[in-house]
Amino acid sequence: MAGESTSEVRVPPRWFVRTAWGLHRRLYRLTGGRLGLRRPRAGSWGMLRLTTSGRSTCREHSVILAYVEDGPNVVTLAMNGWSDGDPAWWLNLQAHPDATVDLVDGDRLVRARAAHGHERDRLWARWREVEPHLDAYAALRSTETVLVVLEPRYEPTHRE
Repeated sequence: MAGESTSEVRVPPRWFVRTAWGLHRRLYRLTGGRLGLRRPRAGSWGMLRLTTSGRSTCREHSVILAYVEDGPNVVTLAMNGWSDGDPAWWLNLQAHPDATVDLVDGDRLVRARAAHGHERDRLWARWREVEPHLDAYAALRSTETVLVVLEPRYEPTHRE
């Protein structure tokens, strides 16, 4: 919330965050995707699996992220565990914006872009509804947190 002090929020140590991320991905893989994802609900964000292409290697990389819905789009935060620097998945998307998201109800091809201006303000307010300490967490970073919009992308069908 505006004016909220960063001393009111606590972020676990980086080693703990990275371990939790790894365990979450492992749980998803071991259960064949049955556990680890969820739809957003009133007052809560959902969890998706994003697969990007590496910016140098073009190898696939997957992460599990929180998201909110905005019409047909899903919106996530490039926050790197509230640490400085952009997360690798966002750097990958800047180089190769086409990606795949796995949601509870199936996979979706998407194209990523950063939200700007009024759209960013509107989506930040949407995130504030589900994360009351959003501004305090964001204040822990020295740069603005990017809101990443993942828009559906459709592959053309081929006729023979």
